[in-house]
Amino acid sequence: MSKKSYNIVVLPGDGIGPEVVKQAVRVLEAINTSSPDVELKLSSYDFGGCAIDATGEPLPPATLAACQSADAILMGSVGGPKWSVGKVRPEQGLLALRKTLGLYANIRPASFASPSLVESSPLKPDIVRGTDITVVRELIGGLYFGDRKELGAEPKPDTAWDTMIYSEEEVKRITRVAAKIALASNPPLNIHSVDKANVLASSRLWRKIVTETIETEFPQLKLDHQLVDSAAMLIVYNPRKLNGVIVTENMFGDILSDETSVLVGSLGLLPSASLAGAPNLDLKPGEKPPPGLYEPIHGSAPDIAGQGIANPIGTILSASMLLRYSLGLEKYAKAVDEAVKKVLDDKSAGGFGMRTKDLGGESTTSAIGDKVLEVLKTLL
Repeated sequence: MSKKSYNIVVLPGDGIGPEVVKQAVRVLEAINTSSPDVELKLSSYDFGGCAIDATGEPLPPATLAACQSADAILMGSVGGPKWSVGKVRPEQGLLALRKTLGLYANIRPASFASPSLVESSPLKPDIVRGTDITVVRELIGGLYFGDRKELGAEPKPDTAWDTMIYSEEEVKRITRVAAKIALASNPPLNIHSVDKANVLASSRLWRKIVTETIETEFPQLKLDHQLVDSAAMLIVYNPRKLNGVIVTENMFGDILSDETSVLVGSLGLLPSASLAGAPNLDLKPGEKPPPGLYEPIHGSAPDIAGQGIANPIGTILSASMLLRYSLGLEKYAKAVDEAVKKVLDDKSAGGFGMRTKDLGGESTTSAIGDKVLEVLKTLL
């Protein structure tokens, strides 16, 4: 039987990026070795600060071309003090990659990979237990991509400004992504739309279009609206009230997804996906979706780079999202998720209770990777 082949571009990135990406690559290679019907072809390219050092630009043409022709992209974090104040910065490459590939939907789940991690949350266990939030953030519009004027520029050199612009179509398409994620659960999840409609004209457009899209296209879903300041309060005070799918614009999503990520114990635990459409949960035979970009939500953490203590779980779970959303390989994605859960579960629950330093433990990056691979091989 011939194997279905997929091309995966790997962008190790900067700081701890190469260390955590290495463990996720080992997971994908284990699936490649074990699968009778799937072939994963992995190729690595420079991106970010390391690409600036090598070529003078954060997104070299060869890297961009490889990403455009890939089935999916696995990325480590980019950036660091070495490049943060230069004219050419790693983040410019990331924004350019998102824009070129049309990656308008950023998906960040915030749930406990293991129930035993409740004690690692900065919130009290009785407040945070049961939290299960997925933030769907519009990624290539709004304030971050609007017209701006820098301080010192004419005609008023003592002022600076940024503009937040959204069109009806931009709001519709991100709402549809959120709705399809909600519908993929049984029972369907609630949709919480977050805006600042009491102040901002763009938010009043947002609220109007989200409401119309859900009511006309997804009437089976429950929708409510939250002002962004109220949502930020609820995430700390009663996060379970926002269980389900939060859909919001670029800047609000940037802030709220970082806030929700802390709830479940550590930034090092959480994955993300950036997509040019709804997740391909029901990928049709022969259908090739635009490549998705998968990465942990944490930064490059240059202060701990090279020490072997970074948590690779967020990157390994990003590989799981890659398998699920871009390749439609749900069987293997579930196996990765289950392997991670068993590694993190307390011994009383039949797990290994392993913890990296960010979770108060002593396990190294490679030790976590070794154990995930050991468990995964029993599940494949």
